[in-house]
Amino acid sequence: MIKVGILGASGYMGGEALRVLNEHPQVEVAWATSRTGQPLDYFHRNFYGSGLKLISPEEITPVDAIFFAIPTGTPMKMAAELLDQGTKLIDLGADFRLKNRADWERVYKRQHAAWPVAEEAVYGIPELHREEIAQARVIANPGCYSSAAILGLAPLLKAGLIDAQKIIVDGLSGTTGAGAEVDVTTHHPEIGNNLIPYNVVDHRHTYEMEQELGLLSEGPVTVHFTSTYVPITRGILAICHCFPTRSLRRSEVLDLYHGFYEGEQFVKVFDVPPDSQASWQYRPYPWVAAVSGTNYCHIGLDIDETRHRLVVFSVLDSVGKGGAHAGVQNLNLMFGLEEKTGLERLGLHPY
Repeated sequence: MIKVGILGASGYMGGEALRVLNEHPQVEVAWATSRTGQPLDYFHRNFYGSGLKLISPEEITPVDAIFFAIPTGTPMKMAAELLDQGTKLIDLGADFRLKNRADWERVYKRQHAAWPVAEEAVYGIPELHREEIAQARVIANPGCYSSAAILGLAPLLKAGLIDAQKIIVDGLSGTTGAGAEVDVTTHHPEIGNNLIPYNVVDHRHTYEMEQELGLLSEGPVTVHFTSTYVPITRGILAICHCFPTRSLRRSEVLDLYHGFYEGEQFVKVFDVPPDSQASWQYRPYPWVAAVSGTNYCHIGLDIDETRHRLVVFSVLDSVGKGGAHAGVQNLNLMFGLEEKTGLERLGLHPY
């Protein structure tokens, strides 16, 4: 059994990591922490009667791997000491995601306290970095928007089929992404029946998208990204607008995606033909609810042949494939387990 600890289990991301790891057949959750002194079901009622408990961070014991679900800036202060103890680290936050230090310090408005760890860290998208993840000591789990956009756009950038300087991504997010802290934007009377744009330019996840997609492209990539909260709890929909460098047909692009993600259990190319008799089309495109509570990403697409625009829809759960579940997928790779272990649950319907 792999002994795992979760630093910061009172929040949504840490709670989801605890839920998935508690069901994992090859993992023993040695401890999960909170600084509040409150019991676990005070934060997560789904754990009522589970017998699981929270401890103070000062009480932690050595483990094989630690999931960081704590505020940005804290993991970097702890990382070096834990690595010296032989502990593998999976950061569900942002401390180690970027490879450009100047960008990281400007975007997160602080000095980085452990840049050698950031340089060592592997960006945790298994579909792109599987071999590196398997050898890694530190995983930088991607941002939720970043995961959706990168998975949605990767085949096109790799094939050089779109203008890499003209990519527009509209990100729609459920309110779980805002965290468990009370805020007016996620207060039900405010977000209910509402859409709330935020950080509409220079969003921090843009840098992850450009970094990772740039590795697949022949040159730099520019992503114009805007984010909006919508009145759902879990979920990300990334609507990616691209401009092909040559004439393309939908069937050709779907074939490209099928080839790129062949053998990938957790990325599903949503290949449903339009209904020629329907007056409005919705069946060819993926829905957020279908992947809620899972490690799956569904990707669909369409082409406006008249205006030469390609639109890609990428959906995932913001604390699932966009967070804690992807972290468990990375854990499996790091410890030589079958990648799908503990992650094969399908979404609920209806959700």
